[in-house]
Amino acid sequence: MEGMSWKWQLSHLDYQKVRNTTLRLCEPLCQDDYGVQTIAEVSPPKWHLAHTSWFFETFLLQPFYPDYQPFHPRYGYLFNSYYETLGNVYPRPQRGWLSRPTVDDIFRYRAYVDEHMAVLIDTVAQAHQSEFLTRLWLGIHHEQQHQELLLTDVKHVLASNPLRPAYLDSTLAASEVTSMQPSWLLFHGGLFKIGDEGQGFAFDNEKPRHEVFLGDFQVCSRLVTNSEYVEFIESGAYSQPQYWLSDGWMWIGKGGWKAPLYWESIDGEWWIMTLSGMQRLIAHEPVCHVSFYEADAYARWRGRRLLSEAEWEHAAATLDIVGNLQETGRYHPQATSQVCGITQIFGDVWEWTSSSYQPYPGYCLPQGVFGEYNGKFMCNQMVLRGGSCVTPTTHLRASYRNFFYPHDRWQFSGIRLADNAK
Repeated sequence: MEGMSWKWQLSHLDYQKVRNTTLRLCEPLCQDDYGVQTIAEVSPPKWHLAHTSWFFETFLLQPFYPDYQPFHPRYGYLFNSYYETLGNVYPRPQRGWLSRPTVDDIFRYRAYVDEHMAVLIDTVAQAHQSEFLTRLWLGIHHEQQHQELLLTDVKHVLASNPLRPAYLDSTLAASEVTSMQPSWLLFHGGLFKIGDEGQGFAFDNEKPRHEVFLGDFQVCSRLVTNSEYVEFIESGAYSQPQYWLSDGWMWIGKGGWKAPLYWESIDGEWWIMTLSGMQRLIAHEPVCHVSFYEADAYARWRGRRLLSEAEWEHAAATLDIVGNLQETGRYHPQATSQVCGITQIFGDVWEWTSSSYQPYPGYCLPQGVFGEYNGKFMCNQMVLRGGSCVTPTTHLRASYRNFFYPHDRWQFSGIRLADNAK
């Protein structure tokens, strides 16, 4: 039971707080928003609401609650995301085809699961059943992942509507930050440890903690801004293959990319779609919604490079997890006014790294169904670090590894430059 004490502190309040946050994030939605799926990667809001309930029902209520009866016998098929060891999975690109169950049905499902979970947590958690508490903590962090995905997907849904409707009825105030030249911070190399330190929750892909050797490197003090990325666009870089990886150049042709996702040129001026609707581009905000290929090409164009994930973690290891995160309610990257030290490490945008998503040395795939949570995706994807403006603060750690395919752009992803020590 060693190392379990932090899990024993869980109560129904921890569970309910996360569940209530998800519902609060849905409050600005109208009924017709809940069922829309615009691309295969985007899930309708009602699917997120149902899937997170399915997770608690499947992995906690069914194995631990005596005589528990599932809310509906077919929900296990409809709302299983990718756990194929449990059976057939409803196709991801077809989640938007489902007019039934209705939104009201899904809210009743959530209430049913929450009612039974409250009883289960008060009885089983008091008995300090370690497997139950491990799964409960995983379920809470899993729901936080879907809170972030919910906002990310809603943005794509609304941006695909020619009316460009807003999720929030507010105007994003332009920052008073003036042009600020970034500084370059030197980190000396050597042997360092990265990965989960074992002080609290961590996903399996953050383990085991292990040593890495790093050479001396430099990190840009802030994220790449919109105005800096405009220079990249205006230089004609999107039509110059020398800056692009081969696959990236293919995606430019395939996708017709000429700027980041959600950027529009209107009467010679750049505008961007935000969760507050269409807004004029704010020059000193971090550039957002770029693919790994765009981040890598921009770095090459500047004569720099991206951080490796080990370099990023070493630079972030001693920093507090503060920044423009979900709790600010802005849901959009913000310019920085900090002039000393490294800034925007946590929040604003997920930072693409140069590291492919692979298991750490000594990684052990979890037994059973949870081996499908992270392990089976360790191929053909790239690691991002640091969280974004829609990531819950309590969900993050310096060791947190996010991962997406290198062509993905609908995530809140951006760029921090790095270089070898001069």
